Amino acid sequence: MNVVGFTFVRNAVKLGYPIDAAIRSILPLCDKVIVLAGNSEDDTNILLEHIASDKIEIYHSVWDDSLRKGGQVLAQETDKALALVPKDTDWAIYIQADEVLPEKYHKNLLNTMLRYKDAPEVDGLLFDYLHFYGSYKYIADSRQWYRHEVRVIRPGRGIYAYRDAQGFRKGRNQKLRVRHSNAFIYHYGWVREPQKQQAKQHAFHRLYNSSEYTSQNQAFDYSHIDSLKLFTESHPVVMQKYIQQADWDFTHDISKKNYTLRVWFLMWIERLTGWRIGEYRNFRRLR
Repeated sequence: MNVVGFTFVRNAVKLGYPIDAAIRSILPLCDKVIVLAGNSEDDTNILLEHIASDKIEIYHSVWDDSLRKGGQVLAQETDKALALVPKDTDWAIYIQADEVLPEKYHKNLLNTMLRYKDAPEVDGLLFDYLHFYGSYKYIADSRQWYRHEVRVIRPGRGIYAYRDAQGFRKGRNQKLRVRHSNAFIYHYGWVREPQKQQAKQHAFHRLYNSSEYTSQNQAFDYSHIDSLKLFTESHPVVMQKYIQQADWDFTHDISKKNYTLRVWFLMWIERLTGWRIGEYRNFRRLR
């Protein structure tokens, strides 16, 4: 079975993206990992070059900063990286610069890829998500956070990044047909030093042509969150460096829930039935 990883990144050092951990988290499953390095203003290229593996192939790209609508440039860079994956690859693992595949799920994912390798009806594999927020000890658990997304796809099927590259579609705007991967992705996009988080938010809003102005010279206020819960398991080995270097403090009373009446009602239905009304699903889950 031939497996290739792919990702893209720009300004990882400046904006606090754990791109080295993201890449290392998928390396054991891949024959090679394609990294598309954007035109950074920091030492991102040096960081990438110091990942000790002959499996990594680094290519360079210049972002089209005129694509400031809905994060289109993120999809464009994803598609550029995907285009470098050989078409005869059995599976392509996509990892974003603030995502990590925990090592405890490697065996599950490997077995799932083997199981569906010769199942032509399967376009990709679906992952569950944990979204860390504020610090490495809290998980965001309200309705506003997506619970699933596709991170393994089949190259050569006309699959492309959808909207801002949160997920994928194929052909004429068709949702991918997927099976569950039996694995989680840990998303660390909301865990970094508050000054860097504010800078990241500033850069992110520019990609979306947002009318909301965020100063990159302030510290991000993590207190404006509706619901968190404690993370009681272990973080991936590749994230230990970042956890040990964390030099800010954020505490939150997990008993406090800042929901509107409508959200309280929807959350009550979800807890009662398991059904998340109105949940965004950019995929077709095969039964």
